[in-house]
Amino acid sequence: MPRTISCRFVFAFALTCFAPFVAQAADVPHTTFPKSNLKWYDAKDLDVEGRAFNDTKAYYDRLPGKAEGVVPDPVWSLSRQSAGMCVRFAADTPAIVVRWKLTSPTVALPHMAATGVSGVDLYGLTDEGVWRWIAVGKALKQENEQKLVSTLPPGLREYRVYLPLYNGTESVHIGLAASAKIARSADPALKKKPVVFYGTSIMHGACASRTGMAQSSIIGRRIGRPVVNLGFSGNGRMEPALAQLLAEIDADCYVLDTLPNMEAKLVKERAEAFVLALRKAKPNVPIVLVEDRTYADGYWVPSRRERNEGSRKEFKAAYKRLLDAGVTGLTYVEGDQLLRADGEDTVDGSHPTDLGFMRYADVLTPIIKPLLKD
Repeated sequence: MPRTISCRFVFAFALTCFAPFVAQAADVPHTTFPKSNLKWYDAKDLDVEGRAFNDTKAYYDRLPGKAEGVVPDPVWSLSRQSAGMCVRFAADTPAIVVRWKLTSPTVALPHMAATGVSGVDLYGLTDEGVWRWIAVGKALKQENEQKLVSTLPPGLREYRVYLPLYNGTESVHIGLAASAKIARSADPALKKKPVVFYGTSIMHGACASRTGMAQSSIIGRRIGRPVVNLGFSGNGRMEPALAQLLAEIDADCYVLDTLPNMEAKLVKERAEAFVLALRKAKPNVPIVLVEDRTYADGYWVPSRRERNEGSRKEFKAAYKRLLDAGVTGLTYVEGDQLLRADGEDTVDGSHPTDLGFMRYADVLTPIIKPLLKD
């Protein structure tokens, strides 16, 4: 409790130091809510958490432009989706409207709602210093504009808007009441090194119902640190090029969760070498090795159980070899604890629901948090 009170005091003091406006109102066509009397701000002029590279081909890409042609083509294509990114700002406003333009007209997937694939998700920081959900922006088409809330209580406070998980983001604008005060985030956590998550579709965010419910985002809110989501659906396979790119990020911790895309043979071929390359580049940064979650239908389908058993056996063997070679700073997380035996936390036996992602976060948060520097 004393630690929480102290953090709240520091943050509250920082808020009082805000300049009234640090972003210029953007030249955006008139809102579809003409009576709202809004001013618009380009998210690029605020703070965008989750961007690990500045030299990107498009602003909301997750890998640098130089990765094109170096990483596998599917990884490059998926890296152009804005998974894990969120716009951070502080404002004293009764209303928040978001206008966002997607790169693809496909707003939903057969197993994942449009709110998670292509929507936006608004959170606010309460007076108690807790991030709490406010509203979701539903993607109906490639260009969307929605008033997310119009009854916020007065006072300058922090907000974050999570961007689409499985779609690219071309542009984002935040609309606030014309009389509102707005400033860049004063959260001291934004100045700290991020936790970098690398993995598969599960890390990417499938199948969160809202964009703020991807596991990395839940963990980020809980630990009070920036996070970078480098989940690549169907393509978390530990290629050497990805180890080099991860090593370019000035991270406080790496979380590697790729086994759902790697059968035993591939784990044996790549896991040890990937960790060694990352450790060579980052000798003192903690690395968390996460086994694949247990398939929810594994109780009934022998091949699913065998898939888990084979990849885990090779992953543990690689971990043991790394330890025997004197590699330090490794934490191993067994997969059986990530989801639960009730089988109620996935969409299709593989991809978590919101409940599944909460369970992931419940396991990983207390493992990651002690590894971080103050």
